[in-house]
Amino acid sequence: MPVIAAQPYEYSFPTGKLALVVIDMQRDFVEEGGFGSVLGNDVRPLAAIVPTVRRLLDGFRAAKLPIIHTREGHRPDLTDCPPSKIARGKGALGIGDKGPMGRILIDGEPGNDLVPALAALPGETVIVKPGKGAFYATRLGHLLEMQGIGHLVFAGVTTEVCVQTTMREANDRGYECLLAEDATESYFPDFKAATLAMIRAQGGIVGWTAPTDTIVKALR
Repeated sequence: MPVIAAQPYEYSFPTGKLALVVIDMQRDFVEEGGFGSVLGNDVRPLAAIVPTVRRLLDGFRAAKLPIIHTREGHRPDLTDCPPSKIARGKGALGIGDKGPMGRILIDGEPGNDLVPALAALPGETVIVKPGKGAFYATRLGHLLEMQGIGHLVFAGVTTEVCVQTTMREANDRGYECLLAEDATESYFPDFKAATLAMIRAQGGIVGWTAPTDTIVKALR
């Protein structure tokens, strides 16, 4: 089996049975003027990983391996959003409110689109998820099962919230998970560093981590 030089040790995967999951690289989180910046966050670190995520996407596209994009979003009537999620945060704007890029975290609004450089190509799956994890209330598990995929590479934002949550969901379902270290980011650098350490602690209790270029080289 092909192997990737990773931490805490080499990550191996069956040929043709590896998929890329890119988490929530949507405008409201990544672009200036979106929901993330309205909350007072510096979005520049998230925007900075866009070229790296693109290299990862290009590597998987060249290898003709499955690619799944996710967006955190809700129905316009918010019937798929728990009241506790709507109430949490108590910022100036919340889920469903009108923001600079349309209604916040509402599927179909401009801010809920993927950033243009990372737009899905025909044949790539886009999953709209109502929660932090990509398995909850989505068809992700079914799609992976239908393709016989048991190994996943993750990228996207934010490292400690939606990326880590999805990795832990996948880990509990038996998937072997690898996080692209430089293709994920947080508004809080310490949170990213802590998440990477937690993922690969105790012999890879959640999974593995490796740089994007190392992953792409192995795909070739």
